[in-house]
Amino acid sequence: MNKMVDKLEVLVDGGKATPGPPLGPALGPLGVNVIQVVGAINEKTKAFVGMKVPVTLTIDPKTKEFDIKVGTPPTTALIMKELGLEKGSGKPNSDFVGNLTVKQVNKIAEMKKDSMLAKDKRGRFREVVGTCVSMGVTVDGKNPRKVIADINAGEYQGLF
Repeated sequence: MNKMVDKLEVLVDGGKATPGPPLGPALGPLGVNVIQVVGAINEKTKAFVGMKVPVTLTIDPKTKEFDIKVGTPPTTALIMKELGLEKGSGKPNSDFVGNLTVKQVNKIAEMKKDSMLAKDKRGRFREVVGTCVSMGVTVDGKNPRKVIADINAGEYQGLF
C-alpha cells in the first residue's frame, strides 16, 4: 500500500532558514512542528551559509514524520563563495576575476559529487575547472583551458 506523503521543495538560505516564508506558511497547514523542521534544515545546510540551497521536504501527514533532502548550490555559487566574489567575469577569456587552488577545486568537486554527471574524481575535477572557464577564474594561476589540457595529458594524476 502506498503511503500518502506531502512533498515540499524550497530554496533556503544555508543554515539560516526561518519559520517565516517560504517555510512557515507552507508547513503550517501540514501540522508538523515548524520550529523542529526549520532547526533540522539549518543543521543540514550549515555548510552552505551565505548561499541559497535547494531543500526537498517529504512529510507523512498521518505520523507528521519528515525527511529532508538537501541539494547543493550550483558550482558557480560554490566557486564565488570560495573566492568571495559577487559575480564571474564579463569577459571570461581575457579578464580573470579570481584564482582557485587545486585543493579548492577538489573541495568543490567533493561537495557536488552527488549531483555531477561525472562518476569519478577526475571527471568531477574537470567539471569544476570547466565552470572556471566560463566564469573567468584561473586554477593554480593557469588559464583553466590549459589545466583541462594538462589533465587530459596525464598531469595532476596524484590527485585522482
